Amino acid sequence: MIAKIHSNAIVVSDQEAALKFYTEILGWEKRTEFRMDENYRFLTVAPVGAESELALEPGGVHGVAAGTCIFPANEVGPASTGISLAVDNIEATYNSLVEKGVKFSGPLQDMPWGDKATWLIDPDGNGFFFVGS
Repeated sequence: MIAKIHSNAIVVSDQEAALKFYTEILGWEKRTEFRMDENYRFLTVAPVGAESELALEPGGVHGVAAGTCIFPANEVGPASTGISLAVDNIEATYNSLVEKGVKFSGPLQDMPWGDKATWLIDPDGNGFFFVGS
């Protein structure tokens, strides 16, 4: 039986810069780091206490460019990884991240189901649906 999703990968241009963004700016923690070979380092991060991890895959290693997303940009939002970030106290979290220089597609908007949401965009252009109450 499948117990959980271990990780989802995004492609980044610079693993060190991405690691710094996710750990120092977003407050996540580094979970896994090991060298697969001289050209490839497997590196994951996650929100503190979360079960699933985000693998920071170096651009070019798998023939995919940084910021390449599974859903192209459209009228709803930027190119998306297909990953949603559930946020407690979304207004305070959003304001704190804006003060730290994190980019969003726009201000928080009311969603039809009652939450607020926008798109968080990492330094490589990877878009995450940022949602909460």
